[in-house]
Parts: sequence; structure tokens; C-alpha cells
Amino acid sequence: MRVDIITKEYPPEVYGGAGVHVTELVKALRESIEVRVRAFGAERDQDATTSYGVPVELAGANGAIQTLGTDLEIVADVAGADVVHSHTWYANFAGHLASLLHGIPHIVTAHSLEPLRPWKAEQLGGGYAVSSYIEKTAYEGAAAIVAVSGGMRADILRSYPDLDPAKVRVIYNGIDVEAWHPVDDPAVLSEYGIDPARPSVVFVGRITRQKGLPYLLRAVAKLPPEVQIVLCAGAPDTPQILAEVEGLVRDLQRTRDGVVWIDKLLPRHELCAILSAATTFVCPSVYEPLGIVNLEAMACGAAVVGTATGGIPEVVADGVTGRLVPIEQAQDGTGTPVDPERFVDDLARVLTEVVGDRERAAAYGAAGRERARNDFSWSAIADATTALYAEVSGIGR
Repeated sequence: MRVDIITKEYPPEVYGGAGVHVTELVKALRESIEVRVRAFGAERDQDATTSYGVPVELAGANGAIQTLGTDLEIVADVAGADVVHSHTWYANFAGHLASLLHGIPHIVTAHSLEPLRPWKAEQLGGGYAVSSYIEKTAYEGAAAIVAVSGGMRADILRSYPDLDPAKVRVIYNGIDVEAWHPVDDPAVLSEYGIDPARPSVVFVGRITRQKGLPYLLRAVAKLPPEVQIVLCAGAPDTPQILAEVEGLVRDLQRTRDGVVWIDKLLPRHELCAILSAATTFVCPSVYEPLGIVNLEAMACGAAVVGTATGGIPEVVADGVTGRLVPIEQAQDGTGTPVDPERFVDDLARVLTEVVGDRERAAAYGAAGRERARNDFSWSAIADATTALYAEVSGIGR
């Protein structure tokens, strides 16, 4: 069986959870089947991997239209595959057209949903209507849709009510606990101005509306003064949200010390060292299908405080591997807290509770690493994915 996987993100151009997912899934799948990767971006010197750029004629076009141009470059090359598998709306158009052109089944993995990210209109303008159309069309035409959590499956069926529920399957994201593991490296902490003797809260993520960083920064102002906040945050969606975050960070730095902002992509070793030293990791997202970053933190032995939304409660066992923060959200697709101040207060309350008991936080972290190891291995996820390929293609494994 040959499967062609289409993705915007792939090494070395990985900057989000979807890219991590595809990277690790491909590695595990190649243990048993033939996989060819068709990725956006610069040329890569990797076996069975082809890169595709934006057609020169579209250099000045809207970003969504550039994406569709790249997709069209991919379609013909999928000829000969038994299954085409696309990740995120960026790749869905190529997968959908390749399915039609070559008469092969198309599987979509849902890492996020355009109807639940209306703030993307700030970034894409009219391109958001294009991305929404592409996603809807691809989902409705797909042979199967992989949801990375039960929460994501419910969101898919709510967003696209015409879908047959039987074709939406849950296959979790995974984590490599050998690659992500506790690291004791005081030199890394010193380089970034992190004091290991003080309790710390660590955030890792892109600066987007869905990650909830502004809510976290408001909550930090309510934490005990001895608590450090370490923000590994970059790649802002828009200048507006970057300006908002910069302003909130400046306000914090005027009133407390121990506010560390690292705005670059860190090597894994350094990130592992920072996560391992954290009293707790925090995921304040208002929209999170699963959250690979939570698994990364757990694998490094960090307690996790996360919003009780999306797939986070399927990863974070409340009172066992960390704590969940309650949230009541608007049903308009934004995920905005109905009462933002209450959410901020609850986030501050739970964080204060966890960082105030470092022994309990360490126990959460130890349990989290075991949960990551036992329940989220990539080999099991690859087996489930391969079984789905066999089912939709009719080809035995």
C-alpha cells in the first residue's frame, strides 16, 4: 500500500502541533507501509519527500489563493497512490482534487476547524471565506475524517452537520517519550534568566487568539510575587494581538520580576530543560482540539494546568496529572469566555494552588509522564491509522 501525505508543515519547517503530528506519524507509518510526503516550502533532501512552493504568478496574491496554487502543483504527483491523506485546510484542497482526479480515497485529519476560528479573518481577510469553503468541501467529500480527540469529533459534527458520523473517527495525537524527556540543565535556565529555586509557570505556544495568552497574562498579575512566568511565545497571527501581548507583558514587568519572554523557536533540548524545571505548565487555550504541547510537557515530567475545553480534558487527568480550569464559552465559534474576568480569576486560582504545593505538582508531573508513555504512543496511533487506510482502500495490510 502506498499513501501520499500532504502537509503544509514538515521538517525543517515545523512551527505548530500539526507539523509535529505529521512528522511523528510519518516516521511511525514507515515502519510498515510506503509513505510519500508532499510538503509546502523549500526543497528538502529527504527520501520520498517532495516540496512545493507558491507559483511565481501568485506571488502577490492573497495568502489563501497562494495556498490553493501550491495545492494545484501537488495534485498530479499523487498519481499511483492508494490513499491520499491531508492535514489542515492548507492541504485539504490538494487531497480533495487528487481524490477526484485519481479515483482514490481521501482521508482528512482535523487539527482545527475554520468555523471555530473566526478570528482568522483578521489574518486572512477574504481568504478566510476561501479557507472555510475548502475545508467544508474536503470534509464532505472525504472517505474518512480523523479527529484527534473526542472533543474534536463533537466539534466536527456540530460544525458540519451533514457529515455521516460513522466516517468521523477518533485517533489521538501522540508523543515520543524518548525524544521528550526530563532534562536537568542549569546552564539553559541561567541563559534565559530562569531561577530554579523559585516556583515557575511555563507557557509554550504561538501568539494566537485560540491559545488564550492575554487571559493568562492577566491571571499572572494575580499570582504570588515569588512565582516566575516563562513565556516561550512567538509567531503572532497579527500585529494587533502581538501589540496586545507586548502591552500586557510590559505591565507585568513594571509590577513584578521573574517575567521571562523567549520569542524564538527553541531547540528541543532547551525546551525540555525549561519544561522539566517548571513547577507547572499552563495551557490557557480557548480552543484546543487536543494539544500536543500538553503531551510534551507531561513527557518532561511537568504538571499541567489546562482549560477544560476541546480535547484538553482527554489528556489532562484532573487531580492526577494536573488541574483543569473551568470555562463557560460563547457558542458563536470564537470560544470567548462568557465571563472573561471569572475565567481569569479561575485560572489564577488554580495556578496559585498548583505552584503553592511543589510536592503535589511533582507528583502530577510524574503521573503525567507515565500517562504520556502508556496512552499516547506513536506506534499505537500509526497502527490505528494504517487500519483506517486499509478499510477505506479495501487493501489488506
